[in-house]
Amino acid sequence: MALNQSDLTRIALDITSGLANRDRFSRLLDTIRQNLHCDAAALLSYHGEYFSPLAIKGLHDDVLGRRFVLNEHPRLEAVARAGDIVRFPADSDLDDPYDGLIPNQGDELKVHACIGLPLFANERLIGAITIDSFNPKRFDQFSDFELRSLSAIAAVSLNNALMMEKLEQRAIKDQSNNAAVSSLNEHNQDSEMIGQSQLMRNLLQEIAVVAHSDLNVLITGETGTGKELVARSIHQKSRRAEQPLIYLNCAALPESVAESELFGHVKGAFTGAISHRSGKFEMADKGTLFLDEIGELPLALQAKLLRVLQYGDIQKIGDDRSLQVDVRIIAATNKDLKTEVIEGRFRPDLYHRLSVFPVQVPSLREREGDITLLSGFFIERYRQKLGLKHLKLAPSSLVLLNHYVWPGNVRELDHAIHRAAIIAQAHSGEGLCTIKPQHFELSGATTDAQQSTHITNSSAMKVIKGLSLKQAVDEFQSDYIKQVLDENNNNWAATARYLKLDPGNLHRLAKRLELKG
Repeated sequence: MALNQSDLTRIALDITSGLANRDRFSRLLDTIRQNLHCDAAALLSYHGEYFSPLAIKGLHDDVLGRRFVLNEHPRLEAVARAGDIVRFPADSDLDDPYDGLIPNQGDELKVHACIGLPLFANERLIGAITIDSFNPKRFDQFSDFELRSLSAIAAVSLNNALMMEKLEQRAIKDQSNNAAVSSLNEHNQDSEMIGQSQLMRNLLQEIAVVAHSDLNVLITGETGTGKELVARSIHQKSRRAEQPLIYLNCAALPESVAESELFGHVKGAFTGAISHRSGKFEMADKGTLFLDEIGELPLALQAKLLRVLQYGDIQKIGDDRSLQVDVRIIAATNKDLKTEVIEGRFRPDLYHRLSVFPVQVPSLREREGDITLLSGFFIERYRQKLGLKHLKLAPSSLVLLNHYVWPGNVRELDHAIHRAAIIAQAHSGEGLCTIKPQHFELSGATTDAQQSTHITNSSAMKVIKGLSLKQAVDEFQSDYIKQVLDENNNNWAATARYLKLDPGNLHRLAKRLELKG
């Protein structure tokens, strides 16, 4: 059935109602799926070199965390360059970015219908909608005019949301009476902070507030939470963004050379000083100095650092002259500096100078839902680095990652996925590479596929309350069979052996549960 004017009007009313952006985007995709009868849909925002998903339907949850670089994904590149709707032939030889990422698709890359709708505002590309169906003829009934109308409505919704976000950032800037807000399209993928949990939204709000001031910032948090990323984000959003951000790891600083590293020295100041050298403060003049692991700084240097913060001048070793500098300090530590002060290992006056605006970075285990997004982000990163066409997480692997406590936080998750991707690649042939639970080595966590599947279904039982017993049993059986089928690479015979069922009985059960046609 084609889209008529009343359908388009209803879609416009649905997505312009008073909802938060994420809810509005989700409703948009729900409406598209209902009207176009597609198996999967995604709303993407455009960032010059890559697309990032804002909302998805019918795709694995970790897709939300992925960043699709255009030169790695020819279909998305074609959508970005086309200037109009793109209908990909069912037999297109261009790799599909979602192959293997649609539930129940399995590892077989199926022929299907695919359309890309670029979204424009003032003739500028701001995003795209992709729609996919396993039925190669699913979208034949919809005219280009109807799809362009849908694209125009979606573009208005997305542009309004981006404008609201820009106005909110402008309000924060105005309250701080400082530098202009960066363009929404000026994203750096390497420094992007991934997460949609409430704790991450709070953190991003704090960063936005403090960035446009010139206050010193003390960033605290466990090892691996991303404190350096927070420091970089504060600098990039500040009025000093065009000036240098200088990094110094205080823990890796031998006490014998620490003063020279910070303040510099002149030729002949000490044995080995064969030339003049600028210190980190001089290098960071007019910019920002990031002092990582500040809790490890020796007490003698703490006193000299305090003087710089108080008076804004430095003195190189061996030089009687003072040099005035304008440097913003961002410090980070995984220690409790209040305890360090009480126990005499950190100067209280320096602590108060540094902690004018404290920022606490939450641990990964506290960030509900963010493990899935981060997993998708890292999966796409290592797909590119390893030169793989397709890389995905088995559902049971994602469950395993979400149930692990992550003592090393985001850094540990990054390394775990990188290692698992390498192992999965070594065990896979051509085509889709799937990371399974046995590819991970997590301290204290089970990596057995069967136990992981059991965890998945234990969790699933919590969300089927309110159904009749028969409905609950059917849903449990359906979910369990789909997960075991995925673990066995969509092989029904192997699935039957795993479930200890006669193959004929399994096929009949799958048909009754509508898992097979």
